[in-house]
Amino acid sequence: MSRKHYVYQSVARAIHDHGVTTLFGLMGDANLFMVDSFVRDCGGHFVPAVHEGSTVLMASAFARVSGDVGVATVTHGPALSNCLTALTEAARGHAAIVVLAGDTPADNPRHLQSIDQREIVIATGAGFEQLRTPDTAAQDVARAFYRAQVERRPIVLNMPADFMWQEAEYAKQVLNVFAAPGDVAQSELLDNAIGMIASARRPLVLAGGGAIAARDQLIALADRLEAPLATTLQAKGLFNDHPYNIDIFGTLSTPAAYDLIQQSDCILCFGTALHDFTTDRGKLMAGKRIIQIDVQPSAIGGGLHPDIALVADAGLTADKIMYWLDEAEIAASGFTAELEPWTLATHETGPHIAAEGVINYVQALTQLEDALPKNKILVTDGGRFMTEVWCRVSVPDPQSFVSTVNFGAIGLGLQAAVGAGVAAPDRPIVLFSGDGGFMMGGINEFNTAVRLGLDLIVIIANDSAYGAEHIQFVDRKMDPSLTQFQWPSFAQVAKSLGGEGIEVTSKEQLEGALEAVADRNKPILIDLRLDPSDVPRMRI
Repeated sequence: MSRKHYVYQSVARAIHDHGVTTLFGLMGDANLFMVDSFVRDCGGHFVPAVHEGSTVLMASAFARVSGDVGVATVTHGPALSNCLTALTEAARGHAAIVVLAGDTPADNPRHLQSIDQREIVIATGAGFEQLRTPDTAAQDVARAFYRAQVERRPIVLNMPADFMWQEAEYAKQVLNVFAAPGDVAQSELLDNAIGMIASARRPLVLAGGGAIAARDQLIALADRLEAPLATTLQAKGLFNDHPYNIDIFGTLSTPAAYDLIQQSDCILCFGTALHDFTTDRGKLMAGKRIIQIDVQPSAIGGGLHPDIALVADAGLTADKIMYWLDEAEIAASGFTAELEPWTLATHETGPHIAAEGVINYVQALTQLEDALPKNKILVTDGGRFMTEVWCRVSVPDPQSFVSTVNFGAIGLGLQAAVGAGVAAPDRPIVLFSGDGGFMMGGINEFNTAVRLGLDLIVIIANDSAYGAEHIQFVDRKMDPSLTQFQWPSFAQVAKSLGGEGIEVTSKEQLEGALEAVADRNKPILIDLRLDPSDVPRMRI
């Protein structure tokens, strides 16, 4: 049954009808009344950010951790243009989010903040949906939610400000989405794939972010084949408890795992687009049979052409492969019998050597891994520090890992940590950030975490430099001073913003900081002082 609403009420009611209880945003002329209605009329929770781009990153991390569609809102013009990097990051990370963006009044094309919002959204890789008329508000919201889930990317719903106080009929509109599209491969290609697998003597099963839901089926297939298991970065932690888990496949592998991958003769790739860093720019795939299974056709053949590609559901296809292997009484490969279980995923640490006033980064990560909560959600910003974190700091499962480097940007991590914390308020959030990234985007949202009372642990890898640029000058025996900075005390900044801050310049201070982490009652920041010449190179 329909009844009259103002459009701002219709939009608020429509997102509530989609099960949304949390809205990330920054208010302005075109969205403030909608936000008010969502809170007061619908009982929703509004999380106000300091910067518009933060709202998109928070919603993206919320979606990753919770499994629900994340929702953010900003107003028009510069508010939306402030979201371009975040939207690109979210689009490349396949984040299912809806962004409710205001637009300037349609009858005022010379409005000071007018911009072609469709064009700037499309440029990021996000989708664009227009609120067409006051009467179609519920339908247009439903369309945006549908597209976000099916297309696995951000959809921006464009809402003209002059619609907000117009009256219109409202009726609930929700497009039901089949959330697990795909089928079992049924073709000659499947037969050929099974033939390749049957003849393999050293097969390996690789899972990417698109195969997380198929964990049990992939383990069963790997055990049937006696094949080791590996993941891409986006599926980090998927096979934690398996004795033949070699952890992350590619440039982030341990030396032992890298050698094992080179020895393999057939790699079954489920739910991964085979990024250059996964394949080490193709070197790891040379001379092997590659079978790629992905429900997304666009994932096939992007950087590497497989021997056989099956556009199909990962779990169902794994089951089907195992069925035919059993029917044909194909013997297991015996590959894992050659391996020592539990040894392939351990990275070496090396000696604890550090100059006065700084600490050894790898040794610090080893101590942090031992001391940080095991049920943590790990978030990483971008920077030279990040690959060692990915290799050395564990997560309980892939949904507990959020990286913000799909666009190669820095300064996005703290915002994602807030979104993760809102999605899982009963779990600790651990953010690793560089000093440059924290200055660029972390400071402005650390206070948001304080205001929300999040259980947040921020660890700054502080080499007082832009590390990736510093090493390039050093490699060419040039003066790196232009890359170096005298930042403020991050520990003092954290305290001034309402949290706790600890500076670490020695092994003893690190031990004290870890004790403080165990006793924390507010967001805490640990400032690890590092020598820029002692931070390991990125493994990508």
